Amino acid sequence: MYLEGYIYRHLEPDRANYKGVPVSVHANHCYKRLERMTQTGAKKGLKKPTADEVERARRAPFNPSMFGNTLDDVMDIQQKRHPGLEIPWIVTFLTKFVLQCGAQKTEGIFRVPGDIDEVNSLKTKVDSFEESKNLRDPHVPASLLKLWFRELYFPLVPDNYYDECVYNCDHVANAVSVADSLPSLNRLLLLYTIRFLQEFTRDDVVAVTKMDISNLAMVWAPNFLRCPSSDPKEIYDYTRREMTFLRTLMENWNPTDVPE
Repeated sequence: MYLEGYIYRHLEPDRANYKGVPVSVHANHCYKRLERMTQTGAKKGLKKPTADEVERARRAPFNPSMFGNTLDDVMDIQQKRHPGLEIPWIVTFLTKFVLQCGAQKTEGIFRVPGDIDEVNSLKTKVDSFEESKNLRDPHVPASLLKLWFRELYFPLVPDNYYDECVYNCDHVANAVSVADSLPSLNRLLLLYTIRFLQEFTRDDVVAVTKMDISNLAMVWAPNFLRCPSSDPKEIYDYTRREMTFLRTLMENWNPTDVPE
């Protein structure tokens, strides 16, 4: 591949630079992205990138974002600020922020979207590790939390586990076994988030939020699982299985090693 060869020739540090920055910095970033694209395909297909996406791509080699990256990348980004944290800081912050804003007393939580301008503003702040405390609308951090999961470069439940999840969706022991067999970081993060969602399944909370366990599974399943097929019929057919898998975990998965 010509592009791969061209990038590869510039990976080694040398004196060549662009506007004072070694070309190897750009080359290493591009090579990493190209490797991912050859594994998964272009995420946007032939869709033209927006101006904001172009700007984010321009800054990415120097200011990597916690959005749209892999879990390992996110953990690397936060290493200096939160070296002892077992899961992404952004998830721990947003889940606690959601609760602090009174989400358990808010009708339609996780279903009703937050104001798009406030969501984008909060996104910019948390991407710089700013712990914004000025918001009062729980729909804003709730929307951003779902967005973070949806934008992960690889889904929280890896593609090679997808079939096991959907085919064992209503078999408690098998579904829990699949969840426990996930890669360590993925398992801990899924466990942490499931435990968080379980806080919203109590009868007194559901009476106010109108979001029972089935509703929660419906809005959250797409954030954890991504059907690897591009066939609309298959995607539609598996949607209910994804929801059932998540509901099964929320009802039955209760390990004791939940990260704080």
